[in-house]
Amino acid sequence: MSVTDVASDGCDVSVVLPIYNEKGHLRAEIDRIRAALEQSPYTFELIVVDDGSDDGSDHELGLLEDIRLIRHSTNKGSGAARRTGTTAACGRIVVWTDVDMTYPNDEIPALVKELDGYDHVVGARRTEEGTLRLLRVPAKWFIRKFASYLTDTDIKDLNSGLRAFRRDVAMQYVHHLPHGFSCVTTLTMSFLSNGYSVRYVPIDYFPRAGRSKFHWWRDTKRYLLQVVRMALSYNPLKVFLPIGLLLLTVGAGKLVYDLIDKDFRLASNTLLILMAALQAVTVGLLADLVVRATKDRSQVPPA
Repeated sequence: MSVTDVASDGCDVSVVLPIYNEKGHLRAEIDRIRAALEQSPYTFELIVVDDGSDDGSDHELGLLEDIRLIRHSTNKGSGAARRTGTTAACGRIVVWTDVDMTYPNDEIPALVKELDGYDHVVGARRTEEGTLRLLRVPAKWFIRKFASYLTDTDIKDLNSGLRAFRRDVAMQYVHHLPHGFSCVTTLTMSFLSNGYSVRYVPIDYFPRAGRSKFHWWRDTKRYLLQVVRMALSYNPLKVFLPIGLLLLTVGAGKLVYDLIDKDFRLASNTLLILMAALQAVTVGLLADLVVRATKDRSQVPPA
């Protein structure tokens, strides 16, 4: 099926490939994806989003055939590129992956097949091969555990860039996606927090080709910001209520101590602790009210 036919008639699978300075291995990886899908029973399209590359990747992409090429005039981030590609997709199923040789992209048809009966399938990496592992691994572990706590599910891999999902479901939340790498985290949390099913399929993960885009300080700040966003956006009561109850318990204990030890005089720090407890609970209730009030009531039915 040609690109023109796909654009007019739709297809089974749209593969969205965000590109930023990946010169040298683009053709090999895109050919590998195409070959795998051509041997599958699915009709497909390859949507390549050039996110402002300045290393010659834009010229290399112009030589490739049978792709839908979308260009960003400036680098906006992988999240923005994935959002652009997902919005433009014609497929019932959308696949996100990278072209840096880290993911087993020849297994995309098998990943799509695993979607039967599910809304979202994530390729859960068996190992972490990224740069600055001493910094990234603990940060990702903490965010994954925190996300599992918020959603009451065992999340195997929150940050994997290889995933397949129903486009009609994702389009309800695509406008929430941040510009950076945390877009994959946001999409997973959006599915889980709204009652959609997510399946995790173990995959191998390989050292990347080319130069990593990870910046230790900038992206660590983004990880921390993502924790705050998750706390406020998905299940705020699960964060603020325990904090409030803990402060209330400490404050009550301190109050009893003041009454016994200080001849019924209340210390100022006791009042501060009790006020902090009240504020934590109040913020949690207000945030939970906002989350519930803004939730779309006409969402797409789950699988």
